[in-house]
Amino acid sequence: MKLFVRKNRKNPKIQHRREASDAFLRKHAFLPIEEVYAALGATSNGFTEEQAQEKRDEFGKNKITAGVKNSTARRLRESAINPFNIVLLIIAAITFVTDVVIADTPDPLTASIILLLVIISSTVAFVQSQRSNAAAEKLSGMISNQANVLRDGAFGEIALDGIVPGDIVRLSAGDMIPADVRFLATKDTFIAQAALTGESNPVEKFKNSRSRPDDALTDLQNIGFMGSNVISGSATALVLATGNETYFGSMAKSLSGDRAKNSFERGVGAIGGLLIKLMLVMVPIVFLLNGFIKQDWLEALLFAITLAVGLTPEMLPVIMTSTLAKGAMSMSKSGVIVKTLGAIQTFGEMDVLCTDKTGTLTEDKIILEKYMNVDGDDDTRILRHAYLNSYFQTGLKNLIDIAIINRASENGFEDILQKYVCVDEIPFDFSRRRMSVSLQSANGKRQLITKGAVEEILAICAFVEMDGKILPLSEETRARAMRTYEKNNTGGLRMLAVAQKNDVPDARNLGVEDESDMVLIGFVGFLDPPKESAKTAIAALKEHGVRTVVLTGDSAGVAVKVCQKVGVDVTRCLTGKDVGGMTDGELSKATEECSLFSKLSPSQKERVVKALQVNGHIVGYMGDGINDAPPLHQADVGISVDSAVDIAKETADIILLKKDLMVLEQGVIEGRRTFGNIIKYIKMAASGNFGNMISVIAASIFLPFLPMLPVHILTQNLLCDFSQMGIPFDSVDNEYIKKPRKWETKSIKTFMAVLGPLSSLFDIACFIVMWFAIGANKPELAPLFQGGWFLFGTISQVLVIHMIRTAKMPFIKSRPSVALYVSTFAVTAVALIIGFTSLANGFDMAKLPLIFIPWLAGLLLLYFVFTQLIKTLYVKRFGEWL
Repeated sequence: MKLFVRKNRKNPKIQHRREASDAFLRKHAFLPIEEVYAALGATSNGFTEEQAQEKRDEFGKNKITAGVKNSTARRLRESAINPFNIVLLIIAAITFVTDVVIADTPDPLTASIILLLVIISSTVAFVQSQRSNAAAEKLSGMISNQANVLRDGAFGEIALDGIVPGDIVRLSAGDMIPADVRFLATKDTFIAQAALTGESNPVEKFKNSRSRPDDALTDLQNIGFMGSNVISGSATALVLATGNETYFGSMAKSLSGDRAKNSFERGVGAIGGLLIKLMLVMVPIVFLLNGFIKQDWLEALLFAITLAVGLTPEMLPVIMTSTLAKGAMSMSKSGVIVKTLGAIQTFGEMDVLCTDKTGTLTEDKIILEKYMNVDGDDDTRILRHAYLNSYFQTGLKNLIDIAIINRASENGFEDILQKYVCVDEIPFDFSRRRMSVSLQSANGKRQLITKGAVEEILAICAFVEMDGKILPLSEETRARAMRTYEKNNTGGLRMLAVAQKNDVPDARNLGVEDESDMVLIGFVGFLDPPKESAKTAIAALKEHGVRTVVLTGDSAGVAVKVCQKVGVDVTRCLTGKDVGGMTDGELSKATEECSLFSKLSPSQKERVVKALQVNGHIVGYMGDGINDAPPLHQADVGISVDSAVDIAKETADIILLKKDLMVLEQGVIEGRRTFGNIIKYIKMAASGNFGNMISVIAASIFLPFLPMLPVHILTQNLLCDFSQMGIPFDSVDNEYIKKPRKWETKSIKTFMAVLGPLSSLFDIACFIVMWFAIGANKPELAPLFQGGWFLFGTISQVLVIHMIRTAKMPFIKSRPSVALYVSTFAVTAVALIIGFTSLANGFDMAKLPLIFIPWLAGLLLLYFVFTQLIKTLYVKRFGEWL
């Protein structure tokens, strides 16, 4: 939600919708709950599936659809109505008047050809747009957020868009609130509402409203809003409004959904802007030169306007979208789903990957290995207490809880559940790092059982159970317990402590302050073995210039053990305590030397990511838990998995269908390949357009006629556009993808300054050949001259793609993809057919004589040889080509 900014606050329709939503929610916040059920046509038993379907038919899907919809009609309109086509249609209209309406012998061929060009260009753009949209929709469909909803008398998982007003939902830590809701039951429920209010601190919600009617809407304590998420605790809630009818939906048209541009997008914009500025400067010059020299101002104006279109990099959006969509689909085949196409390039640019340990470096199959008393002896009583804690807690059951429950079931402990009733609980949060349940036995005895991180449990204990006795937690007994913990922790077990006490208040008064004066009774130790593929994946990432940094909430002992096995440098390790004591400058320095940070809080993970960014790194962060939302938000590219909690998936840019670093490494390579193909087009377009500007100015000064007519420029432009359609599918040299690639505007400007004049030199050479060798040196022979430059310009621009696409010798040491072969050589064949057949007449050119063939071949050969020589010198001078 960080990506939205408010605007258009004064729009009356938006204001009306917001006021209506405000009034609706405010009214239902203060009504008795029975009246709310009645107003929604719902009951406390929830809906049947048939009733829910009727509600969906009435209210629609739970989606916000405000804003301009990217419909097929809109894509068709955008494909047909663009500057390129508008100029073509203007020229077609003028040509129709001059060649048909006022001509002695009507000849509609030229106007018809121009109209055909409009149809072809529109169709190509529309097809590409449809394919990109279909790819995006397919990828979106591969990621699904679910909600726990009461249907047909039982809670079950359904897609978020299937929720309807009147549904009853169950929420726990990590869940997105799927609609506007009224809370029916809460337990330490803290909600993040920053997307709506900008307030970073979470707010607590309650079943019964403690608010006043004149409080701000977002301050109503029994109302939850779509767009917010559960930080900690649990709740049950009644859905009041969905989709556009939510408070968030009422603001949708006043929000800009444009994501902040990354360095690549800013760079593309800068180069596009530079070319347009050069064009805007040059076009008036060309207009005036041709107007004064040729004395045909209408023709000069048409030529200048057409030239402006020809020099505009109108294919840039198409190539970018097509290449990114192709990259996204290729990545999806490797199990990498891209939510934001622009993130592909950032993925390839990434040079530091920060990741959690569990499930990424390890198997994510946590096994309860030991349950022991404080002396390290096996004790089933410890397992029993841990089981009661894990079973009765109502929050998000993580892998540790599941491991405990599974082991207890194997030991036949299910029967003890009948002896207890859960009276209350204090859910887990990342500041306390523990969770507690208050249980009451059949005889009325009440006890509090707490499990969590060892240091945090010891901090709330005043006693310890040793040798069957309850002893004070003195320095001696504490040291004795810590020896057991450290022995097992350094042996690779993830250790949690278990504590309990019997002096527990009733449910109405239970709070965090009651987690005190507890008795430490023992430990549970878990084994999460390293993945066999992790070491290979980390080595592969390192080979491709990506350093892996582990940020974990686990203790140092187990983290070091795992990292040593998978090849992460543990020469220097820092803990959350160390990070907390560092200044920003000290931390920035430390991040360059340390690749393992343990015992980190979510805010400390975020701080480490930020420190790496300050040092100039492009940082990816991979995580799937509630505690990963802050660093995912901070990272340049957030990576999560499809099994992650809702808020992690919502924050991430890229979703992995499989939590595996090898999949990630394949995605990095695809990201760099995508970036490389876009850079090919940008450098080719920038240098080619710059060279054409020089050539046209030279021709305008020295020729007594136009070097090309508008129809020639536009036809050439269209043919070149077709030839570039193969770029998104092109292969990229292995050497190029070996290291991260950052956007370098200076590199593109240098490339343009070197290759642009080179193409101009050969354009001028073509002028000389046409003028002296072919004899097209009179105004009446202008069609012959124009045909020659049209053919040379088209083929040279098309085939030079093969020279620019690689730093190596083209065709011999680096072969293009089949798609690029087909697109470039097919266009070359079309250009030759137009130039050397009577089709040239239809384009207002003269058919070229066969004597021009050796001249054309010689010019092209020399151009490519010189381009290769310049390429060699360029690489030696600047150390790169693309």
